[in-house]
Amino acid sequence: MAEFAAKEMARLAYHALADKKAEDIKIINIEKVSVLADYFIIASGTNRNQVQAMADNVEEVLYKAGYHPRQTEGYRTANWILIDYGDIIIHVFDTENRLFYDLERIWRDGTETSVEELAQTDG
Repeated sequence: MAEFAAKEMARLAYHALADKKAEDIKIINIEKVSVLADYFIIASGTNRNQVQAMADNVEEVLYKAGYHPRQTEGYRTANWILIDYGDIIIHVFDTENRLFYDLERIWRDGTETSVEELAQTDG
């Protein structure tokens, strides 16, 4: 059941980010390489207002679906907003900080997953 919830949260978060014109949205399955979460979702925006709007939309969409973040960090400065839902962790960057921190490289042992794969049920 938790697997389904993680996939659903990741799918909803992806679409919430896309609705606010997020750039280069990546979904990385890290369940086999980390106990932190099942999925990291990484996206970037071009300015502070867009980054905050992306984070706001994720929280609103997931809240309406019954999911509540454990923690949100970085909202005020909006160069890297981290939203922790336990099974998924969403990273919303401005372009410069995304390049600097390069989470895709750090978590390259994870498996990049498409939003279509998240919609599939295993069984």
